[in-house]
Amino acid sequence: MSDIAHDAVGPLVTVENLVFDYPGRRALADVSLTIERGTITALVGPNGAGKTTLLNCIAALALPAAGHVIVDGIDVHAAPRRAHQRMGYLADFFGLYRELTVRRCLDYRARALGIDSTHRAAAIERAAARMGIVDRLNDRAGTLSRGLRQRLAIAQTIIHEPPFVMLDEPASGLDPAARVSLSAVFRELRDAMPA
Repeated sequence: MSDIAHDAVGPLVTVENLVFDYPGRRALADVSLTIERGTITALVGPNGAGKTTLLNCIAALALPAAGHVIVDGIDVHAAPRRAHQRMGYLADFFGLYRELTVRRCLDYRARALGIDSTHRAAAIERAAARMGIVDRLNDRAGTLSRGLRQRLAIAQTIIHEPPFVMLDEPASGLDPAARVSLSAVFRELRDAMPA
């Protein structure tokens, strides 16, 4: 399937007839879906249902046996590096450099994503502001609470302002109040993200 120009028309994500097999077990069987721009979509199901496998295929971290994934007009398996510029993905078990400050963690991620040095400081401030951690920029990541570490990880995921963000088990380990707060963050991210 060829790339189409990403001009903010059509669905943001299209998954077509996706099949993924682990040795001796089919995890995804002919999965198709579309995700429209400006929406928040949740995958719900029991452990082992294939949710993380589907996210890994969409993020071009796992190669399906069949099917296609198009994100913002880009076939993610034909052009994964281009697709990664248009998405942010936070795995369920994410790592942070505990000895680095929040600012340095964000700077590291910005550099890894190729954000130019002239725009890096502004990108760090913007991501931190969106996640409500500006006042923690000089704190070491290892000193943050679970909820603040989650916010830092999401800030790293959105620092390049992708139009599509995937978060695997984003509320894992958070208390009920933090989960409610995270829901508000999702709505704010949706409203703040460029088309």
